[in-house]
Amino acid sequence: MSAKHTILVVDDEQDIRELIAYNLNKEGYQVFTASNGKQAIQKAKEVNPDLIILDVMMPVMDGIEACRVMRAMPEFKHTFMVFLTARSEEYSEIAGFHVGADDYIAKPIKPRALMSRINAILRRNATEAVEEVADKLEIADLVVDRDSFMVYRGEEKIVLAKKEFELLYLLASKPNKVFTRDQILKAIWEDSVVVTNRTIDVHIRKLREKIGDNYVSTVKGVGYKFDLG
Repeated sequence: MSAKHTILVVDDEQDIRELIAYNLNKEGYQVFTASNGKQAIQKAKEVNPDLIILDVMMPVMDGIEACRVMRAMPEFKHTFMVFLTARSEEYSEIAGFHVGADDYIAKPIKPRALMSRINAILRRNATEAVEEVADKLEIADLVVDRDSFMVYRGEEKIVLAKKEFELLYLLASKPNKVFTRDQILKAIWEDSVVVTNRTIDVHIRKLREKIGDNYVSTVKGVGYKFDLG
């Protein structure tokens, strides 16, 4: 199988690097590795990966700092970055999203779940440009029609207020991507000084009341995402 995408795996534990690299290679990905954040930045400059998997706790430079540094570089502005975190490291997940992480994967690593998540993230990359300009999104069992500002579920027509629709369209345009509250405010309400985080929460609640609770997930301390599982 020919390589589909280039992935950089960064972890200070050799056995974890090897486990992830082995499973990614089986899927046809081209894999490079590094053992700390400083090495990751150098290797990323050399190979220009499509996706970087970063452990949080590493010597020399941790994953949070490495992500922050790379996100400030134009060449990595749109590179997917995914963190590996222990289940007890909720603070790391929040910090990771704030410095530009696209997702996180919990340790201990489960290879099948890992591959499913990585494949989904890279499929998002393949369709992202189309979704950003699409007039109609078909996602899960919903059709989100930007021309008519209507949402359909089968034969059912769901009427949303304008801001509710814009919020749904934003989240659905990049499924499983976590949008921070600041990103949502800027995208939907631009620079309005009267809008607060509470405004977002109210619109999310109203949106869930109309389309159901199983589409939009809350990422505690960070923001919201359209959840495809």
